[in-house]
Amino acid sequence: MIRAMRNYVSRRSVLRASAALSASTFIKSAAWAAGFDDPKAAVSPIRLGIASYTFRKFDEAKLIGFMKELKTPYLNLKDFHLPMTPLDAVKVKAEVYRTAGLKLTAAGNITFAKDDDADIRPKFEYIKAAGIPVIVCAPTHEVLPKLEKYVKEYDVKLAIHNHGPEDKNFPSPLDVLKAVKGMDERIGCCIDCGHCMRAGTDVVEAIHAVGPRLFDVHIKDLADGTSRESQVAVGEGIMPVMEIFKALIAIKYPGNVDLEYEIKENDPMPGVVESFAYMRGVLAGMGYRG
Repeated sequence: MIRAMRNYVSRRSVLRASAALSASTFIKSAAWAAGFDDPKAAVSPIRLGIASYTFRKFDEAKLIGFMKELKTPYLNLKDFHLPMTPLDAVKVKAEVYRTAGLKLTAAGNITFAKDDDADIRPKFEYIKAAGIPVIVCAPTHEVLPKLEKYVKEYDVKLAIHNHGPEDKNFPSPLDVLKAVKGMDERIGCCIDCGHCMRAGTDVVEAIHAVGPRLFDVHIKDLADGTSRESQVAVGEGIMPVMEIFKALIAIKYPGNVDLEYEIKENDPMPGVVESFAYMRGVLAGMGYRG
């Protein structure tokens, strides 16, 4: 099934050339071909979403339109699409997304580089105003103890994002796990699968190791597991997507799997469509429907 699905979506160059075939039509057709809409199948425990960094060159109206075409409500917002200031406008803009039928699952990546209340508190106030439950973030080791105080005060989850071998603080999810040991249980990890692989850490093993402290997942695919520049649409590279999904199901992961498609920033939708079709095909091959 998965091999057939890979062959099916690999014809995207032909589909892309046809002006008559919309992205939403392709998503529906691919899902149908894979059996993802089979009413007899179990509902998928994996919720596929979008990290809005994928659509960083587009405004909120375009982002909402893309989400509807992809037929997913799950959105991890970057501040391109939900600015942190002015604070009184944050709630209003967040409601625009919710009114459009979207679920704001996380915000970020948000940097915490200063051990300074004047820098930290406004970012937690931003999350509070938006009504978002998870902060995907990049702190330093030095600021982490102070963040624990804010996590308790605001009752929000902190998902520390690993950024691969270039990251001096948290290159791997395992580095996050070591740093948060003994801290409040609401402080955990956002596993970025691509950066995890580039750091030399097995993604599946990392998922099992992080377990209940896993609050978000960013998925991408690489043709070369050591090269950031080798990113491709999910299904075209070497990322073990099915094994990742199985691991998430095994640990009863309650969060989302957000596609972060960082390439082709001016025309990302074809690769995003292919990525969703492939992932839905994988889930269909595992016996799930959306």
